[in-house]
Amino acid sequence: MEILTKFLDKNGLVFAFLVVGVIMYGSGILSVKLTHKKIPGSAIAILIGLVLAYLGGIYSNGQKGLADVPFFSGFGLMGGAMFRDFAVVSTAMGASLLVMRSTGWVGALSLFLGIVLSFLGGVLVALLWGYTDTESLTTIGAGACTYIVGPVTGAAVGASSDVIALSIAAGVVKTIVVTIGTPFIARSIGLDNPHTAMIFGGLMGTTSGVTAGLAATDPKLVPYGALTATFYTGLGCLLCPSVLYLLMRMVFG
Repeated sequence: MEILTKFLDKNGLVFAFLVVGVIMYGSGILSVKLTHKKIPGSAIAILIGLVLAYLGGIYSNGQKGLADVPFFSGFGLMGGAMFRDFAVVSTAMGASLLVMRSTGWVGALSLFLGIVLSFLGGVLVALLWGYTDTESLTTIGAGACTYIVGPVTGAAVGASSDVIALSIAAGVVKTIVVTIGTPFIARSIGLDNPHTAMIFGGLMGTTSGVTAGLAATDPKLVPYGALTATFYTGLGCLLCPSVLYLLMRMVFG
């Protein structure tokens, strides 16, 4: 066991890739045998990954999920932002600039519409939780946009640390829902081409969720959805602490 522990410690990233490969292979078999390909294998793999992360966090009483378990420490690097962004950039080799440009004003409209709808949904939930002050409502509404926009907005408007934590939690929940739900609803909403992928990314906004969800649906759509989702985060960080905050002050005082 001591030799094995040292080996995995030195080769944690390689072992993480091996585990993911096994999970992907097993998920493909489950997709064919149990669901007759109605549920993509990648969607099943994402669900398995989330469960393992949850169990790893409980077992180790840590904050990084499965990466807190010594044997699986390589997942801390593999699941980080660097590899995620590298994967997105690598898929962009097949993206078409002409297709992106042809989306035009519809893509821009999806960004504003996505931010406003998510913000209003977060504000409504905050009201149901009993929050009435403008700072808390704005921060939780921003968190419903993404878990990055929430804390940025909270720090700008002077929200409490508890409210900022809630905004991050709201963004994380949204990311998980988008990640898991995208493959299941893709066919019914016509999410099968670059145009709809860009609009979807603009409406949902959570880069991690959109990227993972599109990867489970069709990897070729990832760069298109990730493009507008990234703009969504930046635009949300601009609008929520400024325009939307001022509008909230006009309504709630």
